Amino acid sequence: MQEDAKEVEMTTIGFIGTGIMGVPMAGHLLDGGHSVVTTTHRTPPAKELLDKGIKVATNARQVAEQSEVVIVMVPDTPQVESVLFGENSVAGGLSAGKLVIDMSSISPIETQIFAKKINDLGCDYLDAPVSGGEVGAKAASLTIMVGGTEAAFQRANPIFSLMGKNITLVGENGAGQITKVANQIVVALNIEAVAEALVFASKAGADPSKVRQALMGGLASSRILEVHGERMINRTFEPGFRIELHQKDLNLALQGAKTLGVSLPNTATAQELFNSCAANGGSGWDHSGMVRALELMANHKVAGES
Repeated sequence: MQEDAKEVEMTTIGFIGTGIMGVPMAGHLLDGGHSVVTTTHRTPPAKELLDKGIKVATNARQVAEQSEVVIVMVPDTPQVESVLFGENSVAGGLSAGKLVIDMSSISPIETQIFAKKINDLGCDYLDAPVSGGEVGAKAASLTIMVGGTEAAFQRANPIFSLMGKNITLVGENGAGQITKVANQIVVALNIEAVAEALVFASKAGADPSKVRQALMGGLASSRILEVHGERMINRTFEPGFRIELHQKDLNLALQGAKTLGVSLPNTATAQELFNSCAANGGSGWDHSGMVRALELMANHKVAGES
């Protein structure tokens, strides 16, 4: 018992952004013995967090004042900038020695700018985007890709361990976001491949459920085929991870590629398929809903709507 007490040193953690992913992530921190304070950023805290004893501050500045570590988990770069440096922001409530962790998925270039501003206040900064979606957030099995100093990473690692399993310090600030963009390229192209395969198999007359079952035992097996392939067949397109958020991530990839002089032809194709979904009212679908764009072109659905 004494050894466990050493491992779990209670910290007051600010958590801004209790959405689909943030609610279970903050819940794990509370379950791990930490005091967590949040704010009514966009939406009130979920009842399950209130029931676990989460504290609620008026704004981000107050969250930072009351916390030793501040975690931000919001949708995009402008929201992170606003939370960190806008009116009544995190920066206004920081004092030297505190740690800011951005677990959102945003621009690597802007991340480096944000990190310098926080460092100039005498505080550490980590960019630590995640992969694993709502399922991973609930299971505390997220992959966490971290950019920052070794010292800041070691300080944050016990906190990360309550939310994820595969936790890697990739490099300096911005490296975590670069890794997340690369992750989103891989995920989008895998979703596209699974969608194409199931549309092809279904239109050719095979049972897509049986095809998926067979493929799960071979080299084509993947987490995308397992989870998203099942969504495509069962027509369960509620998020999950929204198409509009994956569009944002692929925009970062394509913008970065242009700057670097790199061609990402299949990433561009995946983005066009997401664009087609969005044009048909699917911005809020789970990203497995990409299959619907291919179904429109094939004039055939993988399976009937539930």
